[in-house]
Amino acid sequence: MKKNDIKILVLSNPKEISLLYYANRDSFLNFGKKYGLDYDDLTDIYQEAFIALRKHAISGKLDTVKSSLKTYLFGIGKFMIYDLLKKQHKTTSYEPSLHISDEVYEPIPFENTTEELTIEQRLLRKFFKKIGKKCQEMLTLFYTRGLSIDEIVEFTGYTSNSVVRSQKSRCIKTLKEMIKS
Repeated sequence: MKKNDIKILVLSNPKEISLLYYANRDSFLNFGKKYGLDYDDLTDIYQEAFIALRKHAISGKLDTVKSSLKTYLFGIGKFMIYDLLKKQHKTTSYEPSLHISDEVYEPIPFENTTEELTIEQRLLRKFFKKIGKKCQEMLTLFYTRGLSIDEIVEFTGYTSNSVVRSQKSRCIKTLKEMIKS
């Protein structure tokens, strides 16, 4: 991220902050349309995402971020969109072009019903809680939140795509071994 953008976010010059805010707003609103949310929801999410971005800048979390301000901001917004869709019990379609990976794993689909879980789902839930926080975070970001490997690199502080792929692969392997035993 450009040091100048971080400096603007931290120093609180209202005019410059406003310019940064509006520089990415229309792009985000167009990006968010594909999730089927209305204009008011998208503008609220963008505003909340921008506030979160500013808080991250003030707290120093952006000092080591290598992505652009726009990419980071859209990532925050994407999390918020997914959270809103989850609250509204909506789903979004899987877009392979955004989720490219060398490995192909089938996530167990979760349906929000009152029916009892299958044996496999109960085993997955039981052992998922035991695999460790880093693995839980990794698998949640990839399968539940739908983030790509690149997006996970940006938000977790891992050093590269290959490190994320390796970590994800180890987590899946560990989880499978626990379930089989």
